[in-house]
Amino acid sequence: MQSRHAVSTVEDYEPFIGRQAVERIVNKGRLLSGRSVAHVNSTYFGGGVAEILSSLTLLMRSLGLDAEWRAIQGPPDFYGITKKMHNALQGAPIRLTDIKKEIYEDVAYQNALRNRFDHDFVVVHDPQPLPLIRYSRKRGPWIWRCHVDMAQPSREIWEYLTDYIEQYDAVISSAEEYRQPWRVPQLVFQPAIDPFSILNRELPEGEVDRRLHHYGVPTDLPLVVQVSRFDRWKDPHGVIQAFQIARRKRDCTLVLVGNVAMDDPEGPQVYESLLGAREERVLIMSGEDTSFVNALQRRAAVVLQKSLREGFGLTVSEAMWKRTPVIGGNVGGIRYQIDDGVNGFLVSSVEETADRLVRLLSDEDLRRRMGEAAREKVRQRFLMTRYLEQYLDLMDAFEARYSLRPETLGLSMHAGGTEPERFATH
Repeated sequence: MQSRHAVSTVEDYEPFIGRQAVERIVNKGRLLSGRSVAHVNSTYFGGGVAEILSSLTLLMRSLGLDAEWRAIQGPPDFYGITKKMHNALQGAPIRLTDIKKEIYEDVAYQNALRNRFDHDFVVVHDPQPLPLIRYSRKRGPWIWRCHVDMAQPSREIWEYLTDYIEQYDAVISSAEEYRQPWRVPQLVFQPAIDPFSILNRELPEGEVDRRLHHYGVPTDLPLVVQVSRFDRWKDPHGVIQAFQIARRKRDCTLVLVGNVAMDDPEGPQVYESLLGAREERVLIMSGEDTSFVNALQRRAAVVLQKSLREGFGLTVSEAMWKRTPVIGGNVGGIRYQIDDGVNGFLVSSVEETADRLVRLLSDEDLRRRMGEAAREKVRQRFLMTRYLEQYLDLMDAFEARYSLRPETLGLSMHAGGTEPERFATH
């Protein structure tokens, strides 16, 4: 059972994964008990990475690992540069001047001085803290975990970051197609949700009603909801366009709710650009109330995640877990969650989004069937215990051999050449 302090353990997952899986994970954790591991990213709030680390580090500690979560610090211009790097990894153009590189590297150096990373394992998340490895004394393996869509990175960012990436002992990404021709073993760990978090735990209908009423969300018409950071890659303008087309055939209310992550300086501009579309049936909301998001995803008739690029898209699994059908962009990690026409729909245009939206709003039985299939898909593949076990297996492999080799794990590095077709041309 969960403790009175609401910190979940692997045993709490037994109703979802079974006793045998629980015992297997606990035994793997026992072998690593006392090992220290640091997860390092750029923010404690906003976005899927923070949501994952909040739960993952606590689960690791519940198994006896000495797990920590560190967030680096930097000035606004640093985060402006790293946001451009994030975009460039997803194919956008970038101009990396010497001053930008200097700021990026100096902030990493300063954070290396502020922190001791003398852990048995260090996991560095995304581009922001990537150069830390150059300025830190390694005691054990360092792993770079990239959460963004790297299928077609811009050549300039690829060439610049490769020198840092190849200092790591392993790279983890969210999909096979993100592998790159780096001289370092590459693994695929697809993200996962915590069903016991405030964002995902069960809510009584009365509490759902109270949260929606508190924020002035009307419930007299079906709710169409998108939850995401205010980011152009999430295509919020396309969401509004699709809604405007669909509402001509089916009355509904759009709620587009998001947050501005601390490490994303473009967020406020994207949010401001949407405000002109506000009206009685188009709600544009910004905030950090995870109970409200939970209530929205549960009450929604349909959840949208119309991304143009998406490393994984954890909000898809969050909604699916709540038995809500999702219409998602046919990109990146969303394709691994939604089985088109079975537990949701994959779309590639505003018009397709509107068409699938009308279809779901017109067929309550279809929504129910898809919602049940969606919940089961998440139960089988996207719960935090699976993600935790992948980390345990990786750390155990490093325990056996500090110098990880692909053949020892039955894994293979991405082979061959520079593959210029993998790069976005700008």
